Parts: sequence; C-alpha cells; structure tokens
Amino acid sequence: MARLQRFENNRYIGIRDTMVFYDCDDDEQFALLQGRVEAEDLLDRKLLSSFGPDEPPEARNRGFRPA
Repeated sequence: MARLQRFENNRYIGIRDTMVFYDCDDDEQFALLQGRVEAEDLLDRKLLSSFGPDEPPEARNRGFRPA
C-alpha cells in the first residue's frame, strides 16, 4: 500500500487542476498519480487535495471525478 509524502493517512487524493481523484490502493492509479506529482511538482504547487471523510462520495461532493 503506497502513499504520497504528506498524505500517508489518505487513500484518496485529488488533483485540483484536473479535478480528478485517485485511489492510492489501486497500483495503476497510484502510478499515474505519483508520475504527475513528480513530473509537475504538484505537492509544492499545492495542487493536491485530501478528503474528510476519506471516501469517494466526499471527493465527488467537492467536484472531483474518479480517475
């Protein structure tokens, strides 16, 4: 089970520029997320979102769609 730095306790992470959220427990989705985070410096640009509660319905509630 992989997690991003600063988001170790979050399963679902959204990217604000595309309004897409990723499931970090899905290896394929995590690889896509990690690739974008590293290539586009999304963490330092503050374009990542976590959700509380950490569930897909909350992400959708905030306007994000699944990857």
